[in-house]
Amino acid sequence: MMRTLKGTEFSDRSKNSTEAKKALLERFKARPAADDPTVLARQEERRQIIEAREVREAERRRLKEEEKARQEAERLRLIAEEEARQAELARQAAEAAEQARLALIEAKAERDRRYAARKARTRGR
Repeated sequence: MMRTLKGTEFSDRSKNSTEAKKALLERFKARPAADDPTVLARQEERRQIIEAREVREAERRRLKEEEKARQEAERLRLIAEEEARQAELARQAAEAAEQARLALIEAKAERDRRYAARKARTRGR
């Protein structure tokens, strides 16, 4: 057997609905007019809050753009440093290759001199 809840009759529901509508109407009537000083003051306060928010957002965007520009400049500086380092390494490698080539030429010249000296000694006998 199901129990019936209190206030489930049509008349109860109708009465509750009417009371809710009256309460809503009373709340609407109790609202101040659009030209009421408190309403105008609240609107002015909201306008000021909105303007302050826009100023903060503009400042935030400006700072973000400055940070982005600073990071880009830092990135370009690092790239330039890396290119300079690579150029220095290439120059050092070229110098080392040239020194190795000169060392080989000197070694060959020394070997040829010793060979010529040995030949001269054997011919002189």
